[in-house]
Amino acid sequence: MNPSPATSDTAPGTAPGAAHITADIATQTRAQATVPALDWSGETGAQTAEYGIVTLAAVGFAGVLAVVLAGTDVQGLLLDIVKNALSFG
Repeated sequence: MNPSPATSDTAPGTAPGAAHITADIATQTRAQATVPALDWSGETGAQTAEYGIVTLAAVGFAGVLAVVLAGTDVQGLLLDIVKNALSFG
């Protein structure tokens, strides 16, 4: 008897059923390598974003404060406050 011709799932030069075994190995590898789906419904990372926004706001406030304190009127006012605090009597 002649052997049956190769089926459509058999690549030339491979044994019958080899494609099925290769597919099973690929499926197992993919199954082992899958990562759990991400759950975007929670607030994961919200605190990090809030810290970033607060940091930017603090930097902006520090910039405004530096500009205000660099003015001569404010420097004179602060100098008077310090002199009055350090003087006795």
